[in-house]
This record gives sequence, structure tokens and C-alpha cells, in this order.
Amino acid sequence: MTEHPLSPAIEALRLLGPFPDNWVPERPGIDHDVVIVGGGHTGAAFAFALQRAGIRRFSIIDAAPDEAGSGIWRTRARMTLLRTPKTLVGPELGVPGLSFQAWYESRHGRQAYADLPRIPRLDWADYLSSWFRAALGLTIRYGTRLLRIEPADDHLRLHLDDHGRQRIETARKVILGNGVDGSGYAYLPAVLARLPDALRAHTADAIDLSALRGKSVAILGGAASAFDAAGAVLEAGAREVHLFARRDHIAATPVIRARGYPGAYDNYPHLPDAIRWQQAFRYRRSGSTPPPDSVERTVRFPNFHLHLATEWLDAQVEAGRIVARLPGGSIPFDFAIAGTGFRVDLTRRPELADLTGDILLWRDRYTPPADEADEDLGAHPYLDIGHALLERRTGTAPQLGNIHLYNPGDFVSLGLPIGDVPSLRRGVPAVTAAISRDLFFADLDHHAARFAATPPPEFDPAAYRAALRLDDRRAAE
Repeated sequence: MTEHPLSPAIEALRLLGPFPDNWVPERPGIDHDVVIVGGGHTGAAFAFALQRAGIRRFSIIDAAPDEAGSGIWRTRARMTLLRTPKTLVGPELGVPGLSFQAWYESRHGRQAYADLPRIPRLDWADYLSSWFRAALGLTIRYGTRLLRIEPADDHLRLHLDDHGRQRIETARKVILGNGVDGSGYAYLPAVLARLPDALRAHTADAIDLSALRGKSVAILGGAASAFDAAGAVLEAGAREVHLFARRDHIAATPVIRARGYPGAYDNYPHLPDAIRWQQAFRYRRSGSTPPPDSVERTVRFPNFHLHLATEWLDAQVEAGRIVARLPGGSIPFDFAIAGTGFRVDLTRRPELADLTGDILLWRDRYTPPADEADEDLGAHPYLDIGHALLERRTGTAPQLGNIHLYNPGDFVSLGLPIGDVPSLRRGVPAVTAAISRDLFFADLDHHAARFAATPPPEFDPAAYRAALRLDDRRAAE
């Protein structure tokens, strides 16, 4: 008899034991205790954590039309392997039987997993859909976009686009696990922004790689996404690819890993503001490091050309092609891709439009030394230990504490690229604990009454009466 593909995961859940019953009392007019925005690995991890915490009335929404379009792994991501070590705890939150390793070994064997240098991107997408989400039986409401969060008396009103229909739902808590641009936008340098849409893209866009076959392509940026795009374009048959980096070298030292040991990792959010700012500034100054295999993927092509310390001075369109003006002359291209990352700017997020004036930012809280000044870092929200937004002026917007960010806007406060796999082990339990605490104390009278209630007896005194001494037995009767 053939074993069901999910059997190991189902057995892991059986050994873990049933999830606790929901303990959060219902409130009239409230549809959800928690709404999770984003159904990728972050959303799935939160669904798992909330169920284990006994918070069962939650909903997961995702703007993608279906599972295939959800997240980045089958759409915008172009790396061959994930950038993180395969041994890191992921959305399974330390339950081995639900891990990627358990899924991969159940299909390919232990040796195949041992031979993996890192996790293949498409295998990660398959693991999330056919193993983790499936074993948990998660329901994700695809085609549902969060348009606006409106604060109400003791909850949040969520304005949604549900498959083209406008609707309002209410929630006590919201988790914004909405991806790399969830606290801002994809940054497009001005020199590219002036070009027609048909001639340029950002790595965050869906790009028809087949249309670039035989074309000359320029890529701006020197980090992982730029190299991944270059590799994907070269493999698609581009005639030539030129990558332009502002720095005079490609960052080879991953400075963020210097704080990856448990002591720093677990206690980072409690560091003084000056140290957290200094570390974020140092990371920005040193640059993001592409994995070695991303670099090797491109340089093996003889038609790949790397330009260091080279910025575009201008770009014009001539005869349907881009002509880039560089310090040493001009080069024509058929297409240009910006691998220039993302910027944090909450004012660019429509779902927060009603709230941005009240949100505490790092520039409101901390003034760095002149040689560490950075406007982009200053625009990051200043978050509490549970990743919740804070008020700029106490008492003016208390409902901000019911919005928990889990995206790159958390970086200065929490010290990791939040939303990436390495952040899940610490961040998801921290946010879940904060939500549990807030929901519990908001209904403290209800819980105090439960404490005071006398539960029914579990056994009759007759169960031990025969063992009593005669005098004690008569007294008991």
C-alpha cells in the first residue's frame, strides 16, 4: 500500500498534539481576532504559531489570484538556490517533521538532502504548497487585497478588494506580512524612471525573459537581485548583459552575519538605539552581498560584462533603443533592469494612508551622529518588541499598537531582513506572544471570571474512601 504523501507531516502534527481550543472571547461586530496580510511563508508561519497559541479566529488574505501567483518564489524571484543556509528554522518553527528537510528527504532520500548546498528555489515553493500549507489545512483567501486600514474604537476596519468587490471587515489585530515592498516601494533610479515602461523594469516586476533573447540588456545594481536577474537573462539567451555597480567592488563580506550567533540574534531588539542604528548604517554602507553561486552563474558567460564604480549619467531613447551616457562614453541597450532594491516610506503605502502622520519613525526617536546620518534609515518605523507600530504622540492613535509589521520596514528596529527565512524563528514567536498578551489583557475581566469559576470534579470521593482510616472515613461521610 502506497503511503500518503503527507503522512510524515500528519504524523508530526499527531505527535505535537492537538492545537488548543480558541480562548479569545468573541466581541460583537468583530469578524476576526487577527488578519494576516500575505499568504507566503511568513503568513503560513503565523497561521501555525497562532493555532499553537490557541488563537484560532484568524484569516489570511493574499492579493495574488491563486496559490501559483502567491509570494515571489514562482514569480519575481530569479535565484537558483535560496540565499540562506538549508539548516535554518523556517515556517515549521522548530517542529522537525514539518520542515523542508523532512519534506525533501521523504521524496528524495537523506543523501539527496545531504548533497544540497542550499535549498532550490522551486523546491521551496513546492514544500510550502504541497507539504506545509497542505498539512495544516490552511485556507488562504486569494484575490483579496487590503486597500486601507481605518482605526475604530477598539478595533480596525479593513477596506478590502475581494475579487473586484469592495467590502469592509473588522479585526482586532493585523499582521502585515506583505513582502519586500510592504513598508514602501521598489526603488527605480531617476535615470531609468524617465524611460518608457516598455524599455525598462525593476527586478520586482514580472519580466518576460523570453522577449530578451538576442537582446542587449543593462542591469543597474550590485547586490543579489541584480546578479540573479543577470543570470536569468543570460540563461534566457540574451546577446549580452552589462551590470553596472556604483561601488568599486562587489560586497563579499556579509556583515549582517556577524550578529547571527544566538546571544546577539535573540537579544538584538533590546539593544540601545545607538547600537541598532550604527549596525543598520554599517550594513547600508557595506552593501548587500550576493551569494557566490549568483556571481558564478553570471561570470561563466563570456557575454557578461561587469562595470564597477560606474553610474549612468543620463539615458535617452534613440530609434527605439536606450542610449546610456557613461563617464567614458555611451552604450546602446534594448532593455534595462533596475536591481536597486526597495525603499521604506510608509506614506507610499495606501493601506496606511489614514495613519502615517501618527506613526513613530526612527528620525522622530533618534538623532545619529553627523557621520551616520541617513534619511532612508530615518524613515523606518520605530517598533516595539512585538513589531507593533508606535504612536508619535502618546494617546493620539492607540490603535497603531494593533498593527504588527513583518516586512523590511522592521530592519532598523529588529536587525534582520524581516520576512526572510532567518527572521522567522525569532520574529514569529515574538509577534505571536505580543498578540496573545494584548488580546488576553484586553479581556482581563472575562479571564478573571474564568479563573474564579469552579470546574466540575474529575472523580468522586468514593474513589479513595476505601483507603481512609476508619475515623477519617466516618468524617468524610
